[in-house]
Amino acid sequence: MRGMSRASLADVKERLDAVLAGSDGPEAAEQLGDQLFAVTGLLDDQARLRRVLSDPTRAASARQSLAEGLLRGKISPPALELVATLVAENWSEPADLPDAAEQLAVLAVVEAADRQGELDDVEDELFRFGRVVNADAQLRIALSDPFIEAGRKNDLLQALLGGKVTEPTMRLVSQATGRPRGRSLDVSLDEYAHLAAERRERLVAEVHVAIALSAEQRDRLRRALVAAYSRDVHLNIVLDPKVIGGISVQIADEIIDGTMAGRLAGLRQRMAA
Repeated sequence: MRGMSRASLADVKERLDAVLAGSDGPEAAEQLGDQLFAVTGLLDDQARLRRVLSDPTRAASARQSLAEGLLRGKISPPALELVATLVAENWSEPADLPDAAEQLAVLAVVEAADRQGELDDVEDELFRFGRVVNADAQLRIALSDPFIEAGRKNDLLQALLGGKVTEPTMRLVSQATGRPRGRSLDVSLDEYAHLAAERRERLVAEVHVAIALSAEQRDRLRRALVAAYSRDVHLNIVLDPKVIGGISVQIADEIIDGTMAGRLAGLRQRMAA
């Protein structure tokens, strides 16, 4: 999103926080997430509506009245309040409106997971399933093919994940599969996982290692990264056969390469200079 849309997104996220603060229990957050996902789908499917509701030449009050007239009685008052906030904001392009609605939906589901004490599990499960999908071309095609019925995809997801992941994870994976929105499934899951980390204002570090880290090693690494970045850090550990000793850490746009392969590559570059 460009500057104007980023500012609008920040505003609607603040409104989401206020709405969630006024709700009780994970069920309310889950319902809000489901309804915002439904609104996202509506905006994706109805190009003309999307353009009208994001048209900066129309008064914000007119855009709100149109949205409320369409959706009143079909979604809950908290969801309607958030949609009214969304359409009153200014967006750089019409596509940013459903993108923002989707982010709010994900954050609402993430809040439900947090209220159930499952947010760490959700982050790990989204990352791991994304890795599985990325590594298996047939699975990726089966879950992404628009010509495969949604019911068949859901049956496949149940066979793969049923009883093995938390309910919020299943809800997010089902959404990413049923409504890819022009993205590959692994990219959608990665975006959802980063939104989950954002909810707790922490960074995500992808750590590539040759052998599994012990709990003590993971804790030492996490504490070192927290000290370096002055933010809480969630670790995603990847067993990588390309790593020859040491570790490689990607956090935000920075790569910290402490592997033997990385040091050898650096040596070769210096020798060639």
